[in-house]
Amino acid sequence: MKNNEKQGVNVLIVDDVIANLIILTEIIKKAGYVARPVTSVRQAMDAITALPPNLILLDITMPEIDGFEYCSMLKKDVRTRDIPVIFISAMTTPESKTRGFSLGAVDFIVKPFDEQEVYLRVNTHIKLYRMQQELEEYNKHLQRMVNEQVRKIADEQKIITFALMRLVARRNSNIKQHMESLGKNARMLSMSLQFSPKFTKLIPNEFVEAIEVAAPLCDIGKSAIPDEIVSKRGPLTPEENLVMERHVFEGYELLTEIFDKNKNNYFVKMAAEIALNHHEKWDGTGYPTGLKGKEIPLSARIVSILDTYIILTGPMNPKGPMPHEMVMDIINRGAGSSFDPDIVDVLSKVQRQLK
Repeated sequence: MKNNEKQGVNVLIVDDVIANLIILTEIIKKAGYVARPVTSVRQAMDAITALPPNLILLDITMPEIDGFEYCSMLKKDVRTRDIPVIFISAMTTPESKTRGFSLGAVDFIVKPFDEQEVYLRVNTHIKLYRMQQELEEYNKHLQRMVNEQVRKIADEQKIITFALMRLVARRNSNIKQHMESLGKNARMLSMSLQFSPKFTKLIPNEFVEAIEVAAPLCDIGKSAIPDEIVSKRGPLTPEENLVMERHVFEGYELLTEIFDKNKNNYFVKMAAEIALNHHEKWDGTGYPTGLKGKEIPLSARIVSILDTYIILTGPMNPKGPMPHEMVMDIINRGAGSSFDPDIVDVLSKVQRQLK
């Protein structure tokens, strides 16, 4: 290691025998490092708090807290676990060395000290420590670069889905309000489900981010359905219902076409999944394919409940907006038939947060 690289490198020496401290301090200074001798573990703790060392030379046999115990303490503390520890001791039995290495020490220096041996071992482990730190810093820098690139890609993906949302919302101001509410509530409910043992492993943070953007596109296929059917205030005829039900295929095909050209777009992929399946029912009586229970994608199960809630409580309800309590009663009665009962259970607990 070059002299300019040794500047600022400090070695903490912990030994209750003054003669040993003097010898080791001189060797460390000759090596070009800063020596910091202390006579007890308690002094060592204060020294580390004041300035973390690059290496610790630690005597095994000391009063109150011995070297083995202190090494164990150092390796359990996230702030000090990576600092290399070299034991200094007259104990040379295989058992003592095995115990020391098992506790996390990197080397042993045997008393009485050989100056050249101390120099070589200290110099080697400081080099390794510096290399490890540089590698960790490089990895952190690389991770920051990757995260920034992922964020840019995600932003680009969101731009695509937001553009589609605006396109759909042009047809009706009520649809715009419906879509905004659906996105916010989908995010809220997904975050709540993360705290449920039944859903924790199924809903990572990227799922929450995606469903907020993807959920509002559930009815994008209605853009291909005639206005007189979409905007009809009264009940639809059986023939009109068949036409209306086509919107799930229209939405899926549109979003899948976009997804085929954007293979890494998780948002659009989820949006297509929701568009096709958000009218499926837990008991298998929904459409378009009669999926049942957990065959229905989780994202679609979430949106199915929220879409019902927002329609019934909002201006898109042909009979006029219904009170929150009445709609929640309808949803609770639909648990196990129309809706996933476990999701309904979580929604009931966080219903005050519904937008």
